[in-house]
Amino acid sequence: MTERGNLFRQMSRSGLSLFVFAVIGIGVVTLFHILTVDRIEKNEREYMLRSLNELIPASTYDNDLFTDTIDVIDPEMLGTDQAVVVFRARRQDQPVGLIISPQAPNGYNGVIRLLVGIYADGGLAGVRVVSHRETPGLGDGIDQQRSDWIEQFPGLSSVNTKAADWQVKKDGGRFDQLTGATISPRVVVQAVHKTMLFFDQHQARLFDAATGDTYRLRSDERP
Repeated sequence: MTERGNLFRQMSRSGLSLFVFAVIGIGVVTLFHILTVDRIEKNEREYMLRSLNELIPASTYDNDLFTDTIDVIDPEMLGTDQAVVVFRARRQDQPVGLIISPQAPNGYNGVIRLLVGIYADGGLAGVRVVSHRETPGLGDGIDQQRSDWIEQFPGLSSVNTKAADWQVKKDGGRFDQLTGATISPRVVVQAVHKTMLFFDQHQARLFDAATGDTYRLRSDERP
């Protein structure tokens, strides 16, 4: 056999070996995904449920938050063009509260995603930061795991807190800013305030809409 023929056979064997290893690798990855996807989804669901229950305690409602949901779209008030999930808490079919997931699109380093819990009487149950990219040691103080800054919100409402107070103290409002960081707390306060106004304007529809509905605010519906 010629030298060229030997070289061709070696290349063919190498190619076949690589193909076999690739197929085995893909099979292993696929099998691992199949075996772990349910566990991952379960862990993510449990983590989200813990976050929701930090805002509206499980003892206050008897429905399934993960199935009693609707999607709402209002870019101006909720900070995104995408649908925002609203989790609805009820007890004996009576409204207990909502947990809305708006965004503050203008954080110092990008979008800040929130959970805002609001009781049926309009009072804030609490706020949690779901994700952000704010500066470590400065803007990340908005995260409940980094500081207690976020605990300024529970109990506030549009009734007991005038519009001018929904700002950081540097801007004349009631909310503390973070040492060395004003933008992060400022935009979170603004996002929470807008979410409260959205709730006030559409409370009845948010509770009454059929599960799974998508509620898009039209320009002629804005007060």
